[in-house]
Order: sequence, then C-alpha cells, then structure tokens
Amino acid sequence: LDIHLFGNDDEMLVMARLDNLGKGASGAAVQNLNIALGLDEHAGLGP
Repeated sequence: LDIHLFGNDDEMLVMARLDNLGKGASGAAVQNLNIALGLDEHAGLGP
C-alpha cells in the first residue's frame, strides 16, 4: 500500500494505491509460469 499526500494551505489531496497482482488469475499465471520455468514458485509475486 502506498499513500501520497499533496497540498497547500487551502487544499489537500490524499492518494492511495494498492497492488493486487497476486490476486486472481494474473497471480496464478505468474505462479504457473515460474513453475514451468523451474523458478521459485513465488518469484515476482511480492510478500
């Protein structure tokens, strides 16, 4: 999770970003490719 704050004396903007690559079909595709290539099963999937 990344949180960024921007602002001045009159306004403030809060932005948040959540990386969910490890969820669903995209994470399964990366995991399967890692297995097929003989790499660590969790490589590139984050913590």
